[in-house]
Amino acid sequence: MTQIATLDPQSLYRRTQLDTQPVPDSTHRPPFVGQDAALETLALALADARRGHVVLMAPPGYGRHAIARWTAEQAARKRLSPHDLLYVPRFDDPLRPQLLRLPAGKGRELAAAVERLVQRLPELVRGALTADPHRTRIEALLKRHQERQQQALAEIRDGCAGDRLKLLQTDDGWALVPTDEHGEPFTPEAYAALPETERKRWEERVARWRDRLAAVLARFPEWDEALADAIDAAERDALAPVARHLLHPLREAFADFSEVLAYLDAFEAELVRGPRPWLARDGTEVLIDEAVLAHYLVNPSVVHEAQAHAPVCLGENISHATLVGWVESEVVEDERISDHRHIRAGHLAQAADGFLLVDATALLADSDAWQALKRTLATQRVEVAPPPAQTRWGALPLVRPDPIPFAGQVILIVTPEIYEALRDLDETFTTLFPWVVELEHTVPRTPENEARYAAVLRQLLADDGDDGPEVSDDAIARALEAAARAAEDQQRLALTVGRFAGLLREAAAWAQAQGRKVVARQDVEAAVRARFARTGSAWRETIAAIADGTHLITTRGNRVGQVNGLVVFESGEEAYGHPIRITASVRMGGEGEVLDIERESELGGSIHSKGVMILSAFLSGRFGRRRPLALSATLVMEQSYGFVEGDSASLAEALALLSAIAGVPLEQSIAVTGSINQFGEVQAVGAINEKIEGWYAVCAAAGLDGSHGVILPAANCRHLMLDDAVIAAVRAGRFHLWPVRSVDEAAAVLTGRPIRGPQSLPARVADALAHFARWHDEKGASWRRPWQRRRE
Repeated sequence: MTQIATLDPQSLYRRTQLDTQPVPDSTHRPPFVGQDAALETLALALADARRGHVVLMAPPGYGRHAIARWTAEQAARKRLSPHDLLYVPRFDDPLRPQLLRLPAGKGRELAAAVERLVQRLPELVRGALTADPHRTRIEALLKRHQERQQQALAEIRDGCAGDRLKLLQTDDGWALVPTDEHGEPFTPEAYAALPETERKRWEERVARWRDRLAAVLARFPEWDEALADAIDAAERDALAPVARHLLHPLREAFADFSEVLAYLDAFEAELVRGPRPWLARDGTEVLIDEAVLAHYLVNPSVVHEAQAHAPVCLGENISHATLVGWVESEVVEDERISDHRHIRAGHLAQAADGFLLVDATALLADSDAWQALKRTLATQRVEVAPPPAQTRWGALPLVRPDPIPFAGQVILIVTPEIYEALRDLDETFTTLFPWVVELEHTVPRTPENEARYAAVLRQLLADDGDDGPEVSDDAIARALEAAARAAEDQQRLALTVGRFAGLLREAAAWAQAQGRKVVARQDVEAAVRARFARTGSAWRETIAAIADGTHLITTRGNRVGQVNGLVVFESGEEAYGHPIRITASVRMGGEGEVLDIERESELGGSIHSKGVMILSAFLSGRFGRRRPLALSATLVMEQSYGFVEGDSASLAEALALLSAIAGVPLEQSIAVTGSINQFGEVQAVGAINEKIEGWYAVCAAAGLDGSHGVILPAANCRHLMLDDAVIAAVRAGRFHLWPVRSVDEAAAVLTGRPIRGPQSLPARVADALAHFARWHDEKGASWRRPWQRRRE
């Protein structure tokens, strides 16, 4: 009989008793558990924008975004009010809109005031341009202009009349026509009947007066231009009081802001002395194009409420455009236009005086966005421009707004893998992000932490704001037990809090489906089983394949060189364990090498290969200290067609190899998991609960007879949070768990032999290896070290 004691059922699970635990005082505590050090560091880093930008590192599921947002909001309340950012037209360079920065609340005030001005402008302009003084002045200008033209033409008309020529206006312009003695124009027939010498004299007279007429008509455009200038001057004189009147309230309201005053001066000059494309005349009617007037509106790109604290911006849907901003366009009267009104603020502009939270996974999907972020942090300016590879926004001329000063802080949320890659591959990364804060993955399972964890779960459920069923303490306790299992430790809790809040929400749905008003422990159990079942199709197929003999696993009897190892795979958020047959074969001759077929077939990962190398070192160190090992061996995981990684099968492989060498059979009703070091000590492995439960499922399907169980590392005992069915089988004596600390102890369980002595498995292995060596010597074979063989 084995000398290794089995585990007591009480040690296989640790329950939570919330009713015996103190209720934590959450008045001054953050709504998180187990992250005190990270929160303290974040608060220190975010206390002053000059301290630089922050990396918050953790795998998904640990509340990275919630923690970043909460700490940023706490810091934002202590920051000065942010600036409003507005774009206005730069009248002398329309493709370079001007940026105005105003205190929070002032931006909306200016934009609204300019909008009211633009709305009132048409009425006041019409009034000014149709007022009697202005109309009288325009009429006088027009009359003077008309008289000037008529006088010049009258002089031509009177002068040519002395040469019997008449000045006529036709559809084609002015014409000089010869006349008879009665002053009537010659008919074509009469003119043709004239002697040729007379016709020649007429042509000379017409040519002379045509030149004089051309000289007069050539002055008409000059006089027209002078008239237009005079009318423009009259309009300026009429519009100047209107502009001053409209802008006066703005000048008073923004008297303390020199940039705004300069903009208002330029605005007034544009209204009074600019080209005024919005203004036209149809006779005496004044026409104003209000669509063109809209060009004067202010674009309140980023505005805040008065006395607002610093903004916290969540960088969602990250791309180059959404990060730095972009410029849109619109079609007006079949023409596509783009100006300052079409500038759209990006995340960086919105967080220019506050905090920007960016998920690195989304950010790095757009390399242009990552480069733009680095440029902004290095220059402290946000350039609203397309990526460097582009020269314009679409097909329009490139609108280049003024850059936006950036005085905010960026919290870059990364996974450990992304952080390592950025640190190693981007030489500017650590300079731009000097603060690195890593979240804890687990927290000690103390009564205080359990109570705090329970309070956080309740708060998350309360934040949902629905009228769902009440969650009992027992249900919360079961969720905490699930957190301990996820941590793979009875003494710790996994800090993927959102996952277990989701579990309680599912449990509430189960309770509602059953018509209960209180979520009980059984509802959480149902939710746990449902989660396991939802993504367990491949696991169920594997168990079924073992049951019908497709996948060869023996659960009774004994075999030489054959062990049931345990492996695990993940599907969704769940892990699933199942057995796999591990076999070893040995032949005499060779130099003690162990061939790992998984590695040779390129189906084994580096850690698995390392485990086999350690196994070889154990074999050589234990049995080859006085003479070389005259054998060669192979190890294989049977019916394994996927990639194998990890060293948790190295104990099982060692036992299969020792069994094959000694010819001692191993019990097939007992599965094995654990890794070993080169001294034969058994080390803890991951996913211990899933592996045990996977073997239990196979044995239960075949029928438990009291011989079944699992050999596991003693160091894994604290990690056990097993399913109720497994615990019940252990309590009934139908399933067993043997904790071991060495290969020798595991061998004793699997063979039923003593741990030490001549009948122990190690002793039988030593005998077999001595026999191999004698055979080797008798045959006169020479052995060579591996490096010698390679040299040859």
